[in-house]
Amino acid sequence: MRVWIASGLGAHAVQLLRLIGAAPIVAVDPIPDARARALALGADHILDPGAADFAEQVLRITGGRGLDVAFDLAGAPPVWSQAQTVLASEGRLVLVGLAPQPLTIHQTTLFSYPRQQVRGHYGSAPEHVEQLVSLVSHHRLDLSGSISDVLPLAEAPRGVERLVKKEGSRIRLILKP
Repeated sequence: MRVWIASGLGAHAVQLLRLIGAAPIVAVDPIPDARARALALGADHILDPGAADFAEQVLRITGGRGLDVAFDLAGAPPVWSQAQTVLASEGRLVLVGLAPQPLTIHQTTLFSYPRQQVRGHYGSAPEHVEQLVSLVSHHRLDLSGSISDVLPLAEAPRGVERLVKKEGSRIRLILKP
């Protein structure tokens, strides 16, 4: 399975995809630190979505086939558009991140003829959380790579400000009482 992941959640997705044997895993992010983190966690390739030859790089990595699955974990319409250009025949764009913008399928003939799909995903069931906790407890999944800081609850407003301003190369803050 050839997959593309992006965003802070992509750091976790890289590890999960490795566990199920996906290859190659292509991490796509405009932020150099995020790409480096994905590579350190096991991505096979890292790409800058702003590269002029982005689509050519994806085709080279996948032997000309394209991606079987592109996960948008950020809820970013530009990701949706770009992912459509590099999907394989029967490839799937999976929308995990939420966004209020409408989804547009560009070139419906080029999307329909190779039987490509868009799928949505929202949330998880309690058993999925239990599975993740089990993976962490068995050292199969390390979630610490996306945690920037642990703050006292009294500093919650400052934590929100840091998230809004995207301060730091990681994106998760944990509040403790």
